[in-house]
Amino acid sequence: MIYRFVKRTFDFICALIGIIATSPLWIIGIVGILISDWGPIFYTAHRIGKDNKPFKMYKFRSMRMLKVPKKGVEASLRPDEDRIFPFGHFIRKVKIDELPQLLNILNGTMSVIGPRPVAQDQFDMFRYNKWNEAAKVPVGLSGPAALYDFIYGDQIIDEKEYMEKVYPTRRELEYTYVQKAGIFYDLKMIVYTVICILYAICGKECTWMLKEFVEDAKKTM
Repeated sequence: MIYRFVKRTFDFICALIGIIATSPLWIIGIVGILISDWGPIFYTAHRIGKDNKPFKMYKFRSMRMLKVPKKGVEASLRPDEDRIFPFGHFIRKVKIDELPQLLNILNGTMSVIGPRPVAQDQFDMFRYNKWNEAAKVPVGLSGPAALYDFIYGDQIIDEKEYMEKVYPTRRELEYTYVQKAGIFYDLKMIVYTVICILYAICGKECTWMLKEFVEDAKKTM
C-alpha cells in the first residue's frame, strides 16, 4: 500500500514537472509535425492498461495521414516504415513522440515505469497465463520491456524476425517487472531510460543494458 501511494504521488509530481520542463520540446514537436505532414498533432491509441481496462493513450503523430483509413493497423508489432516522415523518425529516436503520455500519467491511466500498454488487437499476445500478471500493476511510459524494445527491437523491421528474436523476451520482461516492482527498481529504470536516450542521441547502443535485460528474462522463462 505504501509503495502504491508513493508511486502514484511520484507519478503525478513527475508528470506535472515533466510537462513544464519539456514544454520547449512540445513546441518543437508540434511545429515539426505540422511542417512535415499537416493534420492532427496527436495520435490517440486505444490501449489496455491496469486490470485489463481500456484507455486512450496519447502520442505525437509520427506518420503521414492516410487518405483511406486502414483496418487493424495496430495488428503488427512493427511500425509502417513507409509512412513515417523524416521528422517522425527523429522524434521516435529520441522518444519525443512519447511525451504526450505524461498526460496519461497525470490522469492516472499510466505510470512513469511499468509494463507497456497493450494494443487491443494484441491483447492475446501479451495478457494470458502467467503474463497476465502484468495487468496487476499500472502500465508505464518506460520499463524493462520498453527499453529492451528501444535498444534492440527498434532495429528490426521485419515482422517475422521481430516475433522470433524480440517478442518472447519483451513479453517475459513484462512479467519480470511485476516480480521486481518497487521504489528502487522504478528509480533504476528511470535512470536507465535517461541513459538509453543519451546513448541514442550519441548514436551508440547500450549493449551492457541489453545483456542485463536478456539475463533477467531468462530467469523467469
